Amino acid sequence: MWERTLQDLIRGLRANKKDEAKFISKAVDEIRNEIKSDDMELKAGAVLKLTYLDMLGYDMGWASFHVVEVMSAPRVHLKSVGYLAAAQSFDQETDVLMLTTNLLKKDLGSTPADVAVTLNGLAHFVTPDLARDLSPELIAMLNHSRPNIRKRAILALYKVIMKYPETARHARTRLEERLEDPDPSVVAATVNVLCELARNYPRDYLSLAPQFFHLLTTSSNNWMLIKIIKLFGALSPYEPRLVKKLQPPITELISNSQAISLLYECVHTCIIGGMLQGPNGDSLAQLCASKLAAFIQDTDQNLKYIALLAMTKIAPSHPHLVAEYQDTILASVNDQDISIRMRALDLVSAMVDRDNLQSIVQQLLSHLVPENSSSMLPSAAQSLLQHTANTPRPLSSPIQSPAYRLVLCQRILAMGSQSTYENVTNFEWYISVLVDLAHVANVHVGTEIRDQLVDVVGRVRAVRRYAVKLMYQLISDVTMLRNAHEEGSCSEVLWAAAWVCGEYCDELNEPQKLLPYLLQQEISSLAPEIVAVYIQAATKVFGTWAASVARRWDEEDLTEVKNVVEQLTSRFSELVRSPHIDVQERAANSNQLFRLIQADLDAHRPKSSTQFSPDSSGLDTSEPRFPKSLYLIEPLSATYELNPVATNAQVSVPTPEGLDLDAWIIPPPHEVVDQPPDRKKKGRKGKEKDPKESKIKVSKKKKAKFEYEDTLAPVEETPEDIVERAKRKAERLAQLRDDPYYIGIDTPRTVEEDVDSIPIVQLEGMSSLLGPSVSSLPNLKATSQTFATTSFVIDRDGEMPEGAVNNKPVLLPESWQRMSTSDGDLEHALKHQTLNPGESLASISTRPSPLPSYGAPDDDVRTDTPEPIKVTRSKKKGTGKKRRTPISAEVGI
Repeated sequence: MWERTLQDLIRGLRANKKDEAKFISKAVDEIRNEIKSDDMELKAGAVLKLTYLDMLGYDMGWASFHVVEVMSAPRVHLKSVGYLAAAQSFDQETDVLMLTTNLLKKDLGSTPADVAVTLNGLAHFVTPDLARDLSPELIAMLNHSRPNIRKRAILALYKVIMKYPETARHARTRLEERLEDPDPSVVAATVNVLCELARNYPRDYLSLAPQFFHLLTTSSNNWMLIKIIKLFGALSPYEPRLVKKLQPPITELISNSQAISLLYECVHTCIIGGMLQGPNGDSLAQLCASKLAAFIQDTDQNLKYIALLAMTKIAPSHPHLVAEYQDTILASVNDQDISIRMRALDLVSAMVDRDNLQSIVQQLLSHLVPENSSSMLPSAAQSLLQHTANTPRPLSSPIQSPAYRLVLCQRILAMGSQSTYENVTNFEWYISVLVDLAHVANVHVGTEIRDQLVDVVGRVRAVRRYAVKLMYQLISDVTMLRNAHEEGSCSEVLWAAAWVCGEYCDELNEPQKLLPYLLQQEISSLAPEIVAVYIQAATKVFGTWAASVARRWDEEDLTEVKNVVEQLTSRFSELVRSPHIDVQERAANSNQLFRLIQADLDAHRPKSSTQFSPDSSGLDTSEPRFPKSLYLIEPLSATYELNPVATNAQVSVPTPEGLDLDAWIIPPPHEVVDQPPDRKKKGRKGKEKDPKESKIKVSKKKKAKFEYEDTLAPVEETPEDIVERAKRKAERLAQLRDDPYYIGIDTPRTVEEDVDSIPIVQLEGMSSLLGPSVSSLPNLKATSQTFATTSFVIDRDGEMPEGAVNNKPVLLPESWQRMSTSDGDLEHALKHQTLNPGESLASISTRPSPLPSYGAPDDDVRTDTPEPIKVTRSKKKGTGKKRRTPISAEVGI
């Protein structure tokens, strides 16, 4: 009978590609018949064909027992087929492995050829049980007379130790002896095994350091040297003396070796082993940096990748050495391989300092500019004019992929804001970079740019004038507003622009010219949170401008102010109908303010110029020449300066003496649970009740009533307490009657007061409504200080309250460490809580506030316990069925 061989099976598969499944099904049927044969040659051939089919993805688990039969064949060429099939198909769950223990022990004691085949197969399918049973035989084979058997036994022993770790204790001595084996292949195998074992428990192998050092200085096997150097890299953190001992041989290897892989391992071990520190570390670090720079310029992409990765680890300790190869590293940012570009960005971010930040950021920004643009990055003003055309930005090369652009933009922002802008020397330049980045990013980084713009302007006073001018140009840029709905347009930067212009609009010469841009019809396409900030900024800008007009008031200005107020009122009336609640609320508030201003402007009549003439009581009886409403808005936002707050300011506020935050201010009343006794259902009509049972119910009811009334019995009041309580009640009602926000008291409508008849009082700390005289009127735009580019001072720490307790700083998220200026309401809250220079924490309450206080009066604070509760019970007429009436409580006031 003719049987197919493995060669015939392969030829048949190649000839039947169209009907491969049918051919294989037929071949498997033939193999099933062959594998049951008593002829071991035929059985081994069938197992060999099954092994090939298993490599193609066809399961041969059903033939595992027949594989064991072939493993027990007496001839070595048949035995090798069985072990090959076992290594290919057996796993930890194969049940027939329990039958192979005695077979493996017998083969391990057989001829050298059988032992070699057995060791090769055992390393693939060893289980914990086999490892426990066969470990004595393997340890004994470490002293075998043949080097190839010793080498195979060492490698198989590593797999046994992984499955049964107890073997390591017994094999440790024999493995150490093999480090001095006369055969170099056995030594290399031993070093390989010990290196892998020491990776998990390096401290246990410190005693082998002298032997490994001897091999390091005497061996010429590069692969074994790589393993030894890796091992020393794991041992060095546990034995500092090794660093000084290893520096000379490793330096010699780096200088003389031509093997790239050995060079990289030496450099990597120097980095992770701490060898770059100490007196000789600088020269070794310089040597490593020069070698890695050569690797970066190599054409091999793998070598370039690992060189960039190793250079990133040198940068924290020796940034000046890495900075010498800045051009070489930046050239890798243009590489077509995305992994190399990412590693180059990591390295660039790690080597940034105050000297090279600007050059690195400019080069990285040039990668974001489309290729059809100029190779030189324009300035901020040129960038604003350059990107006026509403054209899509094509991604014409792999380096312009959105994912890479996003990472690149985030790295630029991270480099600038590192350690609270530690490396930024010119903040005007950095503001320009942020604006340029918003135009060329084309990815979603608008929120990060917005936060940094607000943070920088708030922390650096000297940059505010330049920032306001640049934000003015940004708000007036039609392109940014038109493309706000596009993906990656970074329209969030308009939020920062509006906030900066509104907060520091006094830096503008003509702030009223900004109002048409803030309230133009096109802002409806912006996000609601941006529109809300636009409304807030427009209100602040008008308040600042109106106050400046009032200081230099001329009756000819009345028409211009009326026109501006009319335009603002009209626009706010439209925004009130916005579907977004935040826009609605801010527009409605501003609309009411401007209606009041508009009414005051309509009622204004020209007055002669007079001076203040205070009477004996200190009140000013003269009328201002300008409408008083021009000073209505400015105190709402300009009374207190908005400054950054320290991250641990809140927790550092000292607790006042005698204040117990855990004690009740007003103790809660005691709750009395009145549980009525269980009632039985009323008997049927005509049946008499048990008089004893009725008597018991009545007594229980009286007892419960007695207990309840005894608990809540009123406390007798002295005449002085009654008078004091009545006095407090009358004072509180009088205050609530005058409170327009309290609707609980019906008071008769009073006659409308004449606002103009109210005398003007000179308040402490407030500027005069009439303004100073012309001779003493300061010209803020002309006399303001001009800051040079080198005079930037950044407030990194933020303000702390006076008398702050030196508590342990609280670690806050990065987003919390920035100024809390994301909303107008929070902005004013911070203003009221910021300490001025030389001001104590206790004096905050005495500051003049621009807004009225609607808190509870101080004299109404209760210092005693609440009045007792008087409980009364009322009886209702029933229909024959007794019910318990609800309790009505009257609280005495």
